[in-house]
Amino acid sequence: MKTKKKFNPAMLWAALVIVLVYVAVFITEQLLPASSMLFTVLKKGATYALVAVSMNLLNGFTGLFSLGQAGFMLIGAYTYAIFTIPVADRMNVYQYYNGGLVQFAMPVVPALIMAGLAAALFAFLIGLPVLRLKSDYLAIATLGFAEIIRAIFQWNKLGALTNGSNILREFPTFNDFNIRNAEGEVTLYLSTLVPFLIAGVCIALIVMLINSTFGRSLRAIKDDEIAAEAMGINLFHHKQMSFCISSFFAGIGGAMLAMYQSTIQAKAFTSAMTYEILLIVVIGGIGSVTGSCISSFLFVACSEWWLRFLDQKQMIGNFEVPLLRNGFRLVVFSIIIMIVVLFFRQGIMGTKELPDLFKRKKKSQQEVKA
Repeated sequence: MKTKKKFNPAMLWAALVIVLVYVAVFITEQLLPASSMLFTVLKKGATYALVAVSMNLLNGFTGLFSLGQAGFMLIGAYTYAIFTIPVADRMNVYQYYNGGLVQFAMPVVPALIMAGLAAALFAFLIGLPVLRLKSDYLAIATLGFAEIIRAIFQWNKLGALTNGSNILREFPTFNDFNIRNAEGEVTLYLSTLVPFLIAGVCIALIVMLINSTFGRSLRAIKDDEIAAEAMGINLFHHKQMSFCISSFFAGIGGAMLAMYQSTIQAKAFTSAMTYEILLIVVIGGIGSVTGSCISSFLFVACSEWWLRFLDQKQMIGNFEVPLLRNGFRLVVFSIIIMIVVLFFRQGIMGTKELPDLFKRKKKSQQEVKA
């Protein structure tokens, strides 16, 4: 006889919290001015959340230490930009390359999927030799790949496709999702809700994958490769699939970053971007999707908004506050990160997820007997 699944109120509460977050984002966007710094944090935070979760799938759930995330984001960003620039604007964008090689424009959603597929394709090709390496060697190899990709995309001989070292622009951004009237005035703001929807759908797919049979195989590989192989798990196949899936969503994250910035240039995708994503994963908790999401918004808020005043001179009457100079924000931010790492060794969430916060603690047997 089939056993009925027990009703899980924790899952219901978690779903309710997520719905309330989306409703709050939509309402806030209609009430506050579009220039508010809050929306900058929300847009970039949603983008970084997707990339951090994709990296956590690889590092936290499969046990592969990869540092190539910036390279896959670059591929996704360029793929999206190249295939969505309107034909009428291509002569201005590719002004040094006679309008460029591509002479058509794709809708946004297919372009996002193509951005992910392009990153996954590169991951498949790179993974063939690289995934046979382990630990630090894999990290070094993937980091080298990211740097090579960045240099190749700036190569002038590929300028007809990538625009060389020049900026790509005029492609659809998040602001293009705002609904306007005949006079061009915005009647409904959706530029912040849209990145939340894109990131939310992608993260939901990753969570479903983690909780599937394939996801349990990935966890087994992380825990003990020898035991996993003895159970019939094809190590290389599962590692390669995890690498490609992680890169697919990193590519979509790169496309979202292009939409957020409205311009894109290869030199911005440095190794520092990968380190930022890795830092978000560590702070949130390696092996926690919820932790990666929360820490993404906290990281962006601290670096882009809350600590900005530390980079400017502050006067209290005739007294100048010492140390407040350009770059001091990064010093304070680094100290905060050190404190978090010291006192939260497993990150903010550890390995817990959002539903775990709503689960009631089971009473011990002694308490029950008493």
